[in-house]
This record gives sequence, C-alpha cells and structure tokens, in this order.
Amino acid sequence: MNPSSRYSYDPVLRWDPEVEDYFNKAYGPDHFARISKALTRPSSYSCIRVNTVKATSDAVIEKLTKILNDDSEDGLKLVQQPDGSSSPISKCQIPGLEYVVLVNGSGPHRIEYGSELENPPKEVLVSRKCAEAVLRGAQVYVPGVLACTAHVEKGDAVAVCVAMEQPGDDGDWSVNMTRGTTLQGLPSGKNHNSSFFFALVTYHMGNISTYPFYCERSGLYIGMGTAMLSRAGMFRVSHGVAVDLNNRVFRLPSFHNVLEGEIFLQNLPSIVAAHALDPQRGERVLDMCAAPGGKTTAVAILMNDEGEIVAADRSHNKVLDVQRLSAEMGLTCITTCKLDALKSVCLPSTLSDSTTSVNGDSSVSLTSHSEVPSNEGIASDAPGRSEAENRARKMLNLNFCVIIHFLASTEQPNNGGDNVSQSEIRKNKGRLKNGRGRTQSQGGRAGKSKGFPPNSFDRVLLDAPCSALGLRPRLFAGLETVISLRNHGRYQRKMFDQAVQLVRVGGVLVYSTCTINPSENEAVVRYALDKYKFLSLATQHPRIGGPGLVGRCEFPDGYVEEWLKPGEEEMVQKFDPSSELDTIGFFIAKFSVGPKD
Repeated sequence: MNPSSRYSYDPVLRWDPEVEDYFNKAYGPDHFARISKALTRPSSYSCIRVNTVKATSDAVIEKLTKILNDDSEDGLKLVQQPDGSSSPISKCQIPGLEYVVLVNGSGPHRIEYGSELENPPKEVLVSRKCAEAVLRGAQVYVPGVLACTAHVEKGDAVAVCVAMEQPGDDGDWSVNMTRGTTLQGLPSGKNHNSSFFFALVTYHMGNISTYPFYCERSGLYIGMGTAMLSRAGMFRVSHGVAVDLNNRVFRLPSFHNVLEGEIFLQNLPSIVAAHALDPQRGERVLDMCAAPGGKTTAVAILMNDEGEIVAADRSHNKVLDVQRLSAEMGLTCITTCKLDALKSVCLPSTLSDSTTSVNGDSSVSLTSHSEVPSNEGIASDAPGRSEAENRARKMLNLNFCVIIHFLASTEQPNNGGDNVSQSEIRKNKGRLKNGRGRTQSQGGRAGKSKGFPPNSFDRVLLDAPCSALGLRPRLFAGLETVISLRNHGRYQRKMFDQAVQLVRVGGVLVYSTCTINPSENEAVVRYALDKYKFLSLATQHPRIGGPGLVGRCEFPDGYVEEWLKPGEEEMVQKFDPSSELDTIGFFIAKFSVGPKD
C-alpha cells in the first residue's frame, strides 16, 4: 500500500442501504454526499459561551489568549495555523451572540508517520468513540486504548490508529478485538521497531487468531504522539493519559478544566435554541430533557438568573450533572428533578411538585412512586421533639414500611395466583439490607417528581433525545435502520404530547434535535401542527440556519412520511453540517400556543 494513501485522513461513512436511499430522497444524492463527508470532520472552530453572570467576553478573550500562548498551561495547547500564527480568538459577529467566543482550529493536516514502509512507527489502536473525542481536541486516555505494539515504552513516538466496527456474519457490528491485544512483531532481522511484519494477535479460549500483517491491513490514522505509559501500563491502570497527541490531523484546543464557571464549550446551534425560546425575566421555564445542562444554563443566563427554571431528566446521575454545572456557574434560579419526560404531566390531585435547589439551601421534597404504609404517630413531627428525634422516628417508620413491603411481596398467595419471582425476592432483600438507594436518598441527591399540572409553564424547551446523526465528527453510522429512524420519531411525538400540555396559553414551546433525520425533525413538526390546531410556528431570532424540508417521502413498504408544507420551511431552522456555517447537524422549531380547547 502506498504510504501517502495509507495515512491520508479520508474516512467514508457506511450507511445502511435503505437509510442511505432515504436520505438521498430527502436531500438529493450530491447534497447528502457532502453532508456525509462533513460529518466525518469536526467543525473548524470551537464555540465558547461566556457566563455573563461571572465574566465578560472581553475578559475571557484576554484570559484565553494568555493561556493559549502559555506553553506551561496544562490541558490547553496552542493551535498553530498553516502560516505559523496562533489561532485567532474573536467574538461571534451574529447580532445578539456577542457573548459567544470563537476559537479557530485547522485541518486536516498531513502527518509524517514514517518515511519508508520498511520502518513505520509503533502504533496505538483506540476505540472509535475515543477517536471522535480526540478529533475534537481531547487527549488519548487509557480507557480508550484497545491495542498497541508489543514494545511500546514510555516516551516512544507512536501513531494513533482507529479500530473501526466491522459487519459480522450475523449482521452485528463490532471491532472484533479484545482489549489488550498486541500488535506483535515477527522476527525480521531488524530492530523490534520494524513493524513491516507486525501481525495482530489475540488470545481467545486458548486459540491464537492472527489478523493481517501491517502491510496488508489498512487503518484510519488521526495523529502522532508520545506514549505517556508503557504498553503494560496502558492496560494496567484505569485512568490517565495514554498518549500525548502533539501532532494531530485536526488541531483544536481542548478546554478541559479551563476557566471553569466562566465559560462553557457548546455548539452554536444549541446556543441559538436557547435564544429561540426567548425567555424573559421572572418567567417559569421547563427544560424537559435538561442534561448535561448546557441549554439550561444558557436559558438562565438569558433570564439574568431571575425567575425559575425547572431542569428535568430521567437519569439520576445526569440530574446531578446539571446541579454541579449550575452551581459552578453560580446560577440560583435553576431547580432540578428526576422525571421521565414521558410522564411529565400529572393531574393536580396527584401532583407532588418536588424539585431540588442546586444551591442546597432549599429543603428536598421527595416523592415515592410506590405506596407504603404510613404511621402518623411515628412519622409526624411533634412540637415537643427535637429535629434529630423527628428524623430518627421517620427513619424508623421507613424501615417499618420496607419490612411490611418485603413481607407482603414474599408471601405466597393462596388464591392460585403466580408466585413472587426470585428476582423480586432478592431485590426486596437488598432493600431491607441496604436501605434506600441513592436515587431515593436526601442530602445532595436528585429529587423525584410525579410531574406537573397542565399549563404550569410560560415556556418549555424540549431538546429531545434523538439519533444524534448530526453530531460530528462521526466515524460510524451503520447501526441505524429505516425502522429505527421511524421509531425515534414516534418516541419524540410522545414527549411532544407531554410538552404541549405543560405550556400555558400564550406561551412558547421550542423543539430541537441534533440529527439530520427528517423523521425526527420535519415529520414531528407536521404531526404537531396537524394534531394541535392551537399551535403555530413562530419566528425565531437569531435566524442563521437554513430552511426545512418540504413535501413527503414514500417508503417501499407503503409508509408515507409527511414533512413541511410550502411556506413553513422558512419558519424552522435546519443547520447543515456541509454549509459554510460549519456547525453540527441541528434542527429547531418554535411554536406559539394559542387558546386550547
């Protein structure tokens, strides 16, 4: 293989044939080919949102300029342009987004991995997800390493290659490699650095399977770096930097642990989505799928930290992430709760509006989704008791309830019903032994909610979980099928059904995704406008994205997917990864809520 072609960065996304045909119909073959290629590359700049509660864009630019030119600063490297000058840092020129700072990167660059095929460099193979993070500016961390050359020592120069998923006989995709695999060199009469005869050897069930020799296999290379650990060390420790990648195909600075609380690295369309919501001071806003908190904090800053933002997410750990980010940024108007977006609405009679203040000053009101016996004589606070005694009595009541629940669940029925499963018995024993899990614990934990009554919020942001086919860089897309793309859209419609009930008359609902899939974008808008006649598309500011797709798509199985009608396409924002704006793929629709039935 010609070394110049072997080491060139030119990945091609492999799509399911039916998915590719669907996208070709939606965008046109040439346009989709440009989108597909753009997805394999990172944006040419990093977008930083300044926390205007703590800093100004001018102050941040001054600090970043100093850091970028300070070689001793850990974690943030100077990005060199082709002419040798440092990467420029500037304010965003879009009206209303002057608090956003842009840091230009560069690439793709040609890397010298080895002048001759007979003397190629030692290699470290990383997972595809690790490689995607590296292309965005991250280092190669230990968990991302899958394999490497046998004789790699600390300080060695190594080439970083990506282990890509390959299709198997059963239709599944996998890297077909065990972590710790050695790129073994066979005797060649030369030093052990010569990898002309390297073979990929794995040990499985006592058998040795040999992958193609170095000269026979192809790879996707993303840079040269210095090994920070030996081969043995890379697979012995659980964390830390494995390779300091100092010569990259794409050069973007990493902002890990840089100016924490003052800046937040965020894609430009995500910032625009917060502006589309147009939150006002003093309003009550719901972020239905809030984690990791980027849009939540962006909305809070636009409200000048005045009002109330309820940040909900179904994941306990993700709720804690939102709390940490909000506290780090010094924002006090954000409350959080653990809540499934599909269960966001509840009747007033069953409402338990339990949210947790991120600053820890407010008391935590938890809601249990299971019924347990009560004992008012034990649980209730009494004026004559101390706070500690009341807490102890409540804990006693909790243990009493757990015991009763355990005995009831393990009791064998006499009416011929099914017996309690062994897994349920083990689960209840665990509850009895260990007490409440951390998702049900107070004191810095995530509060749980049964939802909110209809018309509870002035504005609702539904940044829906999606196929994420707009995120870049993306090196793999083989898992999605036409059926899975449709299912994503069905799931989002269910969330939309919840969101539309929570917005008051005269309020605003913003729906957004980070995908190029029309089933999750235009088709959801069509569904919303057809089902809810009191909704109408509203103008967005700023408007920097392109128009949506108009028309429909007919599938071979007879399914018809309706998109936007003429005149509606200019009311949404569709961000194209292949456009000059050079963003991720993203979609935003803003709805005004009129009088409801």
